Amino acid sequence: MTAASRSADPMTAASIAGLAPDHVRRIAPYVPGKPVEELARELGLDPAGIVKLASNENPRGPGPRVRAAIAAAVDEIARYPDGNGFALKAALAARLGVGPAQIVLGNGSNDVLELVSLAFLEPGDAAVYAQHAFAVYPLATQARGAAGIEVPARDFGHDLAAMRAAVTPRTRVVFVANPNNPTGTWHPPAEVETFVASMPADVVVVLDEAYNEYLEPADRAPSIDWVARYPNLVVTRTFSKAFGLAALRVGYGVMAAAVADILNRVRQPFNVNTLAQVAAVAALDDEDYVDESRALNRAGLAQLAAGFDALGLAHLPTQANFVLVDVGDAARVNRALLRQGVIVRPVGNYGLPTWLRVTVGLAQENARLLAALKGALAS
Repeated sequence: MTAASRSADPMTAASIAGLAPDHVRRIAPYVPGKPVEELARELGLDPAGIVKLASNENPRGPGPRVRAAIAAAVDEIARYPDGNGFALKAALAARLGVGPAQIVLGNGSNDVLELVSLAFLEPGDAAVYAQHAFAVYPLATQARGAAGIEVPARDFGHDLAAMRAAVTPRTRVVFVANPNNPTGTWHPPAEVETFVASMPADVVVVLDEAYNEYLEPADRAPSIDWVARYPNLVVTRTFSKAFGLAALRVGYGVMAAAVADILNRVRQPFNVNTLAQVAAVAALDDEDYVDESRALNRAGLAQLAAGFDALGLAHLPTQANFVLVDVGDAARVNRALLRQGVIVRPVGNYGLPTWLRVTVGLAQENARLLAALKGALAS
């Protein structure tokens, strides 16, 4: 067939899509929490009356230092951001006691997870992760054409011994979330370090600590210090949760400098925007805000637990800013909550069809959820 005849062949959108690799076409896209505006449009509700407890956001919003930093940087938005993130890396390096060359910035920590998969996985490789763990792990693995090995959960959390046993010569990456999303489960630091130390040197271990700041300081792992002992360790964190910067999308990973160099080769050059960078620097400098957010979260967890107990609902112990609650017919209960203007997160896609994930909100938002839930269960 000549070039001319090929160009004359009719092509449909479906046939163009069919040119994508099979492992890409088989991906089920990530479904985020329902936005307030979308629910308002769908049901004709007043957006101001909707309570969103679906996406593990900090209900307080950003602190005053962050707001001031963003306002001061607005005049610079016509210019490209600093592609190397000098100021933010310097602030993180000083706070964490590492070199700037050990830090990779991401469009949220989700971006850093994707960079690891892009840098270290290809068809024929495998990645190991737990059942009921963050949905991005299998998505990032499948996007590279690698095999995903899902290890059955233990008490809704990571079975670290079984995950170690699942590692084979094909394994290139292991993902561990601590605390875990969506279950809120957590392993003490000693258990996690034992697991990291047991890994073959040629397996990259990703320790996802997106909810680290919600742990009490005594419970936090010295995971950044571990990087010096384990060059195959990548620790990821985010400003989207406790720091209240979810809309700005900024996270980071800490790792050996040589590993960071590899990730930076596949990273988009301007993946963290200017407002996100200046906001993150300001957020790092506001420890009181994070401490207050953690205290508010603990009080909210207690409020929700008491409410679920009063309703006779089972719920999981959690170390994050959300809680899983078993409501039976979760799809039906979720629809009933939506009709009342309350958004939570069904987790049937995580293999938990009877459970809902509820983000901790402000006290009045938690109370609204509990009242709506009582009605939804009875409907």
